[in-house]
Amino acid sequence: MFTHEENEALTRVGPGTLMGDLMRRFWMPVLLPEELPAPDCPPVRVRLLGENLVAFRDTNGRLGLLHRFCPHRRVDLWFGRNEECGLRCAYHGWKFDVEGNILDMPAEPPNSPLRSEVKAQAYPIVEWGGVIWAYLGDRAHMPPKPPELEWGLVPPAHRHIGKRLQENNFAQGVEGGIDSSHVGILHSLLDPEIADRPYRERQRSINPKTSYMATDQSPRFFVRPTDYGLRIGARRVASDLEYYWRITQFLLPFYTMIARTTDTSPIAGHAWVPIDDNNTWTLTMHWNPAAPLGDITEFDGSKVNVPVHQDGSYRPINNRQNNYGIDRDIQRLYSTSGIDGIGLQDSALQETMGPIVDRSTETLGSSDTAIVAWRRLMLEKARRLRETGELDLPQKPELYRVRSVGIVLPRETDFEEGARERMLVA
Repeated sequence: MFTHEENEALTRVGPGTLMGDLMRRFWMPVLLPEELPAPDCPPVRVRLLGENLVAFRDTNGRLGLLHRFCPHRRVDLWFGRNEECGLRCAYHGWKFDVEGNILDMPAEPPNSPLRSEVKAQAYPIVEWGGVIWAYLGDRAHMPPKPPELEWGLVPPAHRHIGKRLQENNFAQGVEGGIDSSHVGILHSLLDPEIADRPYRERQRSINPKTSYMATDQSPRFFVRPTDYGLRIGARRVASDLEYYWRITQFLLPFYTMIARTTDTSPIAGHAWVPIDDNNTWTLTMHWNPAAPLGDITEFDGSKVNVPVHQDGSYRPINNRQNNYGIDRDIQRLYSTSGIDGIGLQDSALQETMGPIVDRSTETLGSSDTAIVAWRRLMLEKARRLRETGELDLPQKPELYRVRSVGIVLPRETDFEEGARERMLVA
């Protein structure tokens, strides 16, 4: 049983918390380049790990990430002027560069010692792999660069990165991302031509025979620890002689990957970035190492990406206020959920648990093997960090060069051995 105390430790991410300290050892993807598109463009509010920040791109194109409130009179710097290589507070004109140094104090004497004594809190921020990353930890432990996830290594035309707001704790997102047992249920289609037949029969009728997740809905899980997190094998019956393995990668602190549907189709993954205890930025990545992606309707036909409002909020157009656009006729005839798109289906059900689900009241089954292993891993890593101060993984970005895999193997073949080459990124 997962206790209330363990749940608090797993889900709280603010400064000084167990999980917050762990997260602060990693570079975290926080903005898309489109949010800071040009030098001297408007600044952007950023909330990350419960901290209120402001990001800007200066006249020379350098990125800055400052504590949101001016150290003078605590005015919100988002209302400031982004000009001449600095962000100027609109109240008394104190101006800061990307490192937080004061460049100008028009209301103070020219020889004021405040100019050298005061700095705005500034955090490292870089652009890499189609994402803007932030580091909120102790600079003495700052990794040399962000993790080398494959979507960051391919050419820009070979990747697409979407972003949406989820109004729930990051852990609910990660747990959904490593939960292969729900895929053949929540995301399944139904045959409308036999609406009078049992639910599972309608699933099998509409899904192709190769859709092992629909035909075998109770996979057996095998979880292996790795240097970067967990490798999770969900085994389903493919034939009398073979198993279908859906191998999911979890990479610390919050990345998951989705297995390809074919050997040449795009790969997909998520980052579940904690805004605070109750909200998450869900980044959805598609990439193809071998070819440009093309139109989103081609590489994301199942709608893992979610349509969002184009006002900078990245809030899904269908959300809790309109019940996620659920259509009961569609649910009755065509799909399990009646909600359009895999991504929105996941968001909807994760949000309906509440901002932070009370895991002490759950009833877990064999399908939750990976969930249990993930919780133990996160708490173990965070507690060990607190005890020793040591965490090697962020300093080894090359360990993130792996993929998830879907593969049919002879029954006697170990899934790691049989899929080894396909899980590695050159």
